[in-house]
Amino acid sequence: MPFTFKQFHIDDSHCGMPVSTDGVILGAWAALPDSQKIPAAQLLDIGAGSGLLSLMLAQRMNNQDCKISAVELEDGAAVDCQQNFSQSPWSEQLSLHHMSIQQFLLEHQQKRCALFDTIICNPPYFEHGPQSDSSQRATARHTNLLSFKTLLSHIQQLMTPSGQASLIIPQQSEAGFMQALDDTQLSLSKRTGIRTVENKSPSRILLQLSHQASFHRLIHSDLIIADKQGQYTPEMSQLCRDFYLKL
Repeated sequence: MPFTFKQFHIDDSHCGMPVSTDGVILGAWAALPDSQKIPAAQLLDIGAGSGLLSLMLAQRMNNQDCKISAVELEDGAAVDCQQNFSQSPWSEQLSLHHMSIQQFLLEHQQKRCALFDTIICNPPYFEHGPQSDSSQRATARHTNLLSFKTLLSHIQQLMTPSGQASLIIPQQSEAGFMQALDDTQLSLSKRTGIRTVENKSPSRILLQLSHQASFHRLIHSDLIIADKQGQYTPEMSQLCRDFYLKL
């Protein structure tokens, strides 16, 4: 279903996973490189889907000198992603790599390309259980093709020493994710629980990672999406106001 934001449009008709609130929150929350310290930043979107996160990062970078690389394996999603990039105001800053993250890492290392200052990922989130009927949707939702262990290993190898990675996962996957994180040289620097309403437990977790050498202290917070009347909370409105048309 096509979705129009304030500064760009998303067509996700061929994509396994449509535009979601999870993705919008992650794109608005994710850490950005410091433009004063990093004048020509490199950003990476792993599992780009329709290109939503890459486009949100491009908008937030506000025409600063940067390059955003999007990696997407699934054929239909890659078609949507390329079209959305080409029709956006930032087409020259965006590049699509239609391949697995494993192949991308191999080629990146062979060419000795620059590492990434910012990495963003909305990873597959069903580690076990039956896959959906749609193979595209199954690829987007399951970790069969990209486990947390593999994902974190690739983030560690692709990120600069001072870089930051931002992800969103279901609350029930957090223990498995943290176990995989323990086997890397990465550390959790920021954690935000997402609650749909105030009296519910977090259903999703936003995580910000950095290399252990640059880790200082862990920041905990919560984000409540809606109040009892079903309206966006001030915090949610503030976070997403640059993107949603009605905010």
